[in-house]
Amino acid sequence: MKKYILLLLLLAITSCDNPFAPAKYLGQEDVTILSSQKTIDGVFQNFKYAYTFKDTLVYGKLLDENFTFVYRNYDIGSDNSWGRQQDLLTTNNLFQASQNLDLIWNETVLSNGDSLLYAVSRSFNLTIVFNPTDIVRIQGRAYFELKRSTVNDDWKIYKWRDESNY
Repeated sequence: MKKYILLLLLLAITSCDNPFAPAKYLGQEDVTILSSQKTIDGVFQNFKYAYTFKDTLVYGKLLDENFTFVYRNYDIGSDNSWGRQQDLLTTNNLFQASQNLDLIWNETVLSNGDSLLYAVSRSFNLTIVFNPTDIVRIQGRAYFELKRSTVNDDWKIYKWRDESNY
C-alpha cells in the first residue's frame, strides 16, 4: 500500500507544471540587437543603441583610444575639445541624469573615404527627457572621422565634431 501511495505521489509531482517556474528558453543564442562595427552603418546603429539603452559599454567600444570630441563655444567664439576619458565621463553623466534618450540619425550630408579611413557628416535629432517637465530637443549635425587598422577590424570613431548651431 505504501508503494502504491508513493508511486501516485511521484506521478502527481512529475506530471504537474509549476506556474512559477520559468519556461525553458528555446530561442536562438546568437541573436543580437547590436550591429557589426565592420560597417559604417553598424557604427551608427550601435551609437543609437548605446543612447537608447544608456549603455556605456557599447558606447565605449565605438570610440578609438585617441578619440577627440570638438565643439564650438559660441559664447567665447572658439573651439573646445576633450579626449576619450572625458567623453566617456560626460556621456555617462548624461545617461545617469536622463530618464530617456531618443536619437534619430537623419540624412548623410557627407560620406567619403576608403577601407581604413572614412568621414561622415550626418544630421540628427536628439530628445533628452530629464523628467516629464524637462525635455530638451536638439536638431543638429555631427561630423565623424572613423578609422580601423585593417579591413578585418571594427570601425572606431576617431574624431567627432559637433557642427550644430545652438
